[in-house]
Amino acid sequence: MPSVQIRTTANLFRTAVTRSSFLQSGYNRSLSRYSQRQTLASPSLTFKPAVSQNRFTIFTRTMASSAAAKRLEGKTVLITGASSGIGRSTALEFARTNPNGNLRLIVTARRAESLEELAAEIHKETNNGVKVLPVKLDVSKADEIRGFVNSLPEEWRDIHVLVNNAGLVKGVAKAPEIDEEDMNIVFTTNVTGLINMTQAILPIFQKRPNGGQGDIINIGSIAGREPYPGGGIYCASKAAVRSFTDSLRKELIATRIRVIEIDPGQVETEFSVVRFYGDKSKADAVYAGCDPLTPEDIAEVIVFAATRKENVVVAESLLYPNHQASALIMHRRPT
Repeated sequence: MPSVQIRTTANLFRTAVTRSSFLQSGYNRSLSRYSQRQTLASPSLTFKPAVSQNRFTIFTRTMASSAAAKRLEGKTVLITGASSGIGRSTALEFARTNPNGNLRLIVTARRAESLEELAAEIHKETNNGVKVLPVKLDVSKADEIRGFVNSLPEEWRDIHVLVNNAGLVKGVAKAPEIDEEDMNIVFTTNVTGLINMTQAILPIFQKRPNGGQGDIINIGSIAGREPYPGGGIYCASKAAVRSFTDSLRKELIATRIRVIEIDPGQVETEFSVVRFYGDKSKADAVYAGCDPLTPEDIAEVIVFAATRKENVVVAESLLYPNHQASALIMHRRPT
């Protein structure tokens, strides 16, 4: 059973702590990256207590996450772009947070075979405790989204959480040399695809009592906050996501519908491979000398936001690895 050193001074995840004097009863914790880049295999693992000079004892994650698991009971979560990267890790993290609570996961992407493999992995890991529905869907195609909800089996239509994760980038061209096809696919996927998915699912949320209830979690980027050379189209698309998210939150202020944006910095996924049209060597160079975030890091924050008490809205989160301070300011070790 792996042992993990947990930073008790971090401020992301709530865990229970005790002290012999019982003068302090709560601390925030973050499962951040460590020098050994240890990864978390399952939330159900029992960790060995981390010993500190203040003699705090950190309870198991199972106990700490029981409230989160309860808040997912009986819910249906829809994740776009779930065939790889952040979307795939998010599906796994939801399943691991509540493996036996009648949780349903709708996972969508263009690659149906990868979705089937993901569903099989979740079924095996949770002993079929989590139901998974893989659906082939290209969010860049408005017609597919228009018919999406009605194409679902009746028992899968009561969606509670929408994770708008599908997105991509093409090239590093600068104006006036930006390829028109690249521009179109980036905007139809990252912007209009996200908006169309939101419009397809939002009526489900609005039918619930007291003005409606549900979570819309949009995956943005540091690029939406800080544009950089060679990323004009991608940065513009993520800035649009940020503006749409902010507007939507204000429009739904009289409801119980939470609108959340999570903006990752440098994360190692297939993102750069797609950007460089499949050139793995160029993609690897992006992360050379760095310890980028992993898809699992982002997935943990997504699930954290979705499992807060209903009155708590993690409106926006900006996530960096330790070596990053902005879109362009990063420390790289000599390679």
